[in-house]
Amino acid sequence: MSGVPTQCQNLAEQVESILQLLQQEPALRSQDVTSVQTSLGKVISPKFEIVFAGAFSAGKSMLINALLERELLYSAEGHATGTECKIEYADVNNERVVLTFLSEVEIREQASSLCQQLGFQTAANINQAEVINLLHQGCEAIIQQEGGESKSERAKQAKALILLLAGYEANRQHIHTMNNATYSMEQFNFFNLKEAAGYARRGSNSAVLKRIEYYCNHPLLQDGNIIIDTPGIDAPVEKDAQLTYSKIEHPDTSAVVCVLKPAAAGDMTKEETELLETIRRNGGIRDRIFYTFNRIDETWYNTQLRQRLDDLISGQFRDARRVYKTSGLLGFYGSQIKQTSGQDRFGLDSIFAASVKNVNGEEETPQFINEFNRYCANSGKLSSSQFRISVNSFETPNENYVRILAEQGTPLIKQLIQDSGIEEFRTAITQYLTEEKRPQLFQNLADDLEDICINLKKQYQSEQRHLDSQPREIEAMKAQELQRLNQQLQQVGKDFSQHITEEVNQLINNSCDAFDADFRQLQSRMIRRLDELLDTFSVADAYRRSTLSHPRNATAPLLAILVEAFYYLANQLEDILIESSQQLVANLFQRLMEKIRKSEYYRQLYRLLGNDGGIEQEIKALEKTVSLALVSAASVECDRFVRESPRFYDEGTFSIYQFRQTLMQTSQSYDGESIIEAEPAIRQLLKLDFEPKVSHTIRKSFRQTINQILKSQLLPMADKQADDILQQYTQARAYLEQSLQQEAEEKILHNQHLLGAVEQKIQTYNTAVSHINSCLQAMQLYDHLLPVIGNEEVLPLIHDAEVVEQHFASNNSLVTDTLVS
Repeated sequence: MSGVPTQCQNLAEQVESILQLLQQEPALRSQDVTSVQTSLGKVISPKFEIVFAGAFSAGKSMLINALLERELLYSAEGHATGTECKIEYADVNNERVVLTFLSEVEIREQASSLCQQLGFQTAANINQAEVINLLHQGCEAIIQQEGGESKSERAKQAKALILLLAGYEANRQHIHTMNNATYSMEQFNFFNLKEAAGYARRGSNSAVLKRIEYYCNHPLLQDGNIIIDTPGIDAPVEKDAQLTYSKIEHPDTSAVVCVLKPAAAGDMTKEETELLETIRRNGGIRDRIFYTFNRIDETWYNTQLRQRLDDLISGQFRDARRVYKTSGLLGFYGSQIKQTSGQDRFGLDSIFAASVKNVNGEEETPQFINEFNRYCANSGKLSSSQFRISVNSFETPNENYVRILAEQGTPLIKQLIQDSGIEEFRTAITQYLTEEKRPQLFQNLADDLEDICINLKKQYQSEQRHLDSQPREIEAMKAQELQRLNQQLQQVGKDFSQHITEEVNQLINNSCDAFDADFRQLQSRMIRRLDELLDTFSVADAYRRSTLSHPRNATAPLLAILVEAFYYLANQLEDILIESSQQLVANLFQRLMEKIRKSEYYRQLYRLLGNDGGIEQEIKALEKTVSLALVSAASVECDRFVRESPRFYDEGTFSIYQFRQTLMQTSQSYDGESIIEAEPAIRQLLKLDFEPKVSHTIRKSFRQTINQILKSQLLPMADKQADDILQQYTQARAYLEQSLQQEAEEKILHNQHLLGAVEQKIQTYNTAVSHINSCLQAMQLYDHLLPVIGNEEVLPLIHDAEVVEQHFASNNSLVTDTLVS
């Protein structure tokens, strides 16, 4: 942490001490500490990364060049590369550049992607000269069709492919097949930063570079400040755009210069809106966002464009602290031509020499020269009384440029730089990085810690007051415990009643998995038993029983057989339903008793009475009652099976048809053989009658009966038992007095131990906070000091007993309603 006071050297350890104290408190450990950890990381980090992000052609690279007043980064109208550029501080004698190339695999992927977007059928084999020539011709044709390399998305993609292929061909010896090769500038025989930067700025070279690291001497880069230039968020290669978003979302990113295009385009694009949302989601950036509307000079010549920009800023950015209007092009080259003179035609023969290029005896006009002449002629920025300037049509743009500067000189250049907004932007970002950055980072940390410190302070004060309010003499402790005995018995009864009520609610709402499984077992047994009875039903046995009941008769009708069958099936089903119900009740009450024994109120009851207050005996008695009630209900339910189903004989039903067919078959003769032969038909007839009745019982009526019996038996028992427990106050007092002496001594010692632990935590807390506050004072952040805990603040207060007990129970550190046994 360069430039940080010595009072802050151990800041991380002090913050970590507070976070550890927070984790020791169960009631507080769920508090989110992410913001604190992020803020601490920013404070102690030796680096502060400032990411320039925006659409391509927004002027990010030019803006960085203007900010540093050095031509470092590649800047082109239309498409810029997918290279991440990092600029860090270096001493004057240690300036350098480190170049990292894309691998051949990555270049092939980009080439294939661009070919696919452009609709080329030719496979992008970058190692075949004839393929490269075909692709180059196709790209040139597209650019010509579109009217220029920056006129459309398709033209920009074509230009990107041309640069990528040219860069691969020119740097093939530096590119590895699978790995990203890294080189120092000395390996390229560059002797200074200017030469290396010049190589990296060339479009074809930049296209095959994955990362460029500049180490240059500039005061803005001191104190760990790192400037990062990223690809456009709407770059032709999607992978390049994702690189920018990944960098914005990265926790190392501390600030963002958001370079926006509405000054030239009129409105925010979808990509720019998404960029702003992404920035705001990164908690490590906070409000460290510089909104820069670049290419502001476009609004000088278009009133409607200027009005739309003003409306946008006043509408969407009215609450933003840092909003700037700049022209990176005019500002950067304005600062560069300050060092020129008429001898080199104000930079045409030096700065712009590569752009001018004599072609057929005629000079090209650099973009800056055109914009300079336009500024002089039509911007309305120049006072006619101070600057009398004419842009002559009979002169070339370059001639106008040289003549105007020769006439107006330095005042015009200063005015140009001022109107570009670069000086204001540079002053603002310089002031932030050199004066505001460190205090703000410390302030953010203090603000994030404040809520944690306040909660810890309240927690410790609450614990200390409660422990201070506890009796410190044995007799007083005994008196307090006896005084609270009635309340404790009442609470035990209340907890028992509430527990039973919750169990009943789970049962009747089908929320008890174990009970539901047992009931499904009952259903399954009933269904299997019915199937067994139907499959094994003997008509001959039924016929025999029927004739035995009527000794005077030698035969029996079908209805007599059905009567015997109905009684037989109903009674057999009653047996299995009773047996299953008894098992259901036994399992239910066994689980209930196990839960009761494991409950806190049951343990408390044994401490107060030496027994369970009759709960287990009452539960066992109730189990018998419920079991008998269900047996009776099962008997009633199955007794109804003796009667036919209400719609069994309805006309048009299959059952009445089956009955008639069976009757017809059995009435063919008077002996028993005709009835016995009809056994399959009789079984089918019984199945048609019994299956709906059994299904209704096990799926609807019997579960409702069980729920009603449980509810009507368990809830009154719970209320009665709660009252019985309260009535045992005399027994509880007598039992408690036997062991209270020892328990009181142990509890007093325990409370003293807990009080000492709280005081130790307060001491640790105050030590950490004092060190942090010393650091904040050294940073002159007097309004953001964290609260300390002083002895005068811990005064005995009467707290709501329930709140105190709940608090200490959650802490697992002090049992307030019991003595330590």
